[in-house]
Amino acid sequence: MSERDISRYALRAEIEELYGDYAAALDDGDLDRWPECFTDPCLYKIIPRDNYERGLPLALVLCESRGMLRDRVEALRRSTVFAPRYLRHIIGPLRLVDIAGEVIEAHANYVVLETPLDEPTRVLNTGRYLDKIARFDGRLRLRQRICVFDSLLVPGSLVYPI
Repeated sequence: MSERDISRYALRAEIEELYGDYAAALDDGDLDRWPECFTDPCLYKIIPRDNYERGLPLALVLCESRGMLRDRVEALRRSTVFAPRYLRHIIGPLRLVDIAGEVIEAHANYVVLETPLDEPTRVLNTGRYLDKIARFDGRLRLRQRICVFDSLLVPGSLVYPI
């Protein structure tokens, strides 16, 4: 195995750790950790596949800095009323699309499951992450995460980050 292959595997492992930290922050309900997965500035967008593929800019969520991500967390804590639930993110497979200087482009499919306390588990959202990743404060973080979800219908319980 070449040195280039070894460094590519190490990079893949580091990205998978970032994805694991991201999912754990959301699944464990530790929303304060979620913005720490991003650089500052950053771009976080949740957009329907139809809009994305047609080049239409309308998104369900658009945040352009860690401060906006923190505001989103605070809004969830203070103003959103919804039944308690557990989330579970399943992410994979990771695809390294491009490495250009300090920026890594990676894609991954995702499934987010939700389990309301008194109901069976169900699929909340599916789609793919289109990410640009860079080093920030010594570790890999998301510079851009575009969550392109598959369905045209959005459940009313889509209040948490994807």
